Amino acid sequence: MNYIVLDLEWNQSNTGNEPEVKEIPFEIIDIGAVKLNGQRVMIDTYNQLIKPTVYKQMHMITGNLIQLHMKDLETGDPFIKAMDTFLSWCGEDYIFCTWGPLDLYELQRNMHYYEMEPLSHKPIKFLDVQKLFSIAYEDKKSRRSLEYAIDYLKIEKDVPFHRAYSDAHYTAEILSFIEESVLENYSIDTYILPKTKKDEVYVMFHDYMKYISREFPDKLQAMEDKEVISTKCYLCRRNIRKKIRWFSPNGKHYYSISFCPVHGYMKSKIRIRRSGNDKVYVVKTSKFISKEDCRKILQKKDKTKDSDLV
Repeated sequence: MNYIVLDLEWNQSNTGNEPEVKEIPFEIIDIGAVKLNGQRVMIDTYNQLIKPTVYKQMHMITGNLIQLHMKDLETGDPFIKAMDTFLSWCGEDYIFCTWGPLDLYELQRNMHYYEMEPLSHKPIKFLDVQKLFSIAYEDKKSRRSLEYAIDYLKIEKDVPFHRAYSDAHYTAEILSFIEESVLENYSIDTYILPKTKKDEVYVMFHDYMKYISREFPDKLQAMEDKEVISTKCYLCRRNIRKKIRWFSPNGKHYYSISFCPVHGYMKSKIRIRRSGNDKVYVVKTSKFISKEDCRKILQKKDKTKDSDLV
């Protein structure tokens, strides 16, 4: 399997001059990619400017950041042609790798706008190298800038930042430093969500479990779904009793604590997220925690109004 390390630059509405197009708030204008083989050694590169069709003026901040102007894009390829070439270049057996979770989502949104065949009909597995850097070298939670990671690893800064190819190049360099075992912590892009209950995503990682639901009309119906609010032990698959029932400190995130007699206290967290068509879906994670962590969750619950309990 090859690794396609991808970076995109995009333009957006120049507020006050051009209205935003809801279906494509970010129009891709530069695609850069590096192809690594299974040993994470570079074997090829791709770079293509895109001739814009949606936004005819460069957003001031974007132009200053990436040092591109509209006249530079006049010789670019139309998006569909560039994508056909890019996907052919990617080949058959590969996984996308990006710095952060946004690029793959915006790539699919641009493809949808141009009525292209989707990359997939289900959520896509990919490597978020920004997250992997945090797991490998920091606290697993922080999200550093690309330049910070390059400096941390003492990688030579031989090309400018903030262009698609150069950022893909640096991301590939960082990926080559990360131990193989860390790559098991892949991410899941949810531009395309599970269509039905049987398509819902269940993933077991080293120390936690993740569940991604199908869409629901609203938060209320999501939180009435049995699978969404279930608290099975993800190791022994038995139903376990809740010690702290679901509560929300903010209306978006819900927490519960359950107890498995074999594996101990399990914290579950539900994130309610809005999908692209104004519905909602759920990302639930479950993880075994210490008694001290249980006490912290209990303190958080004690500050929550009864109306926020489920």
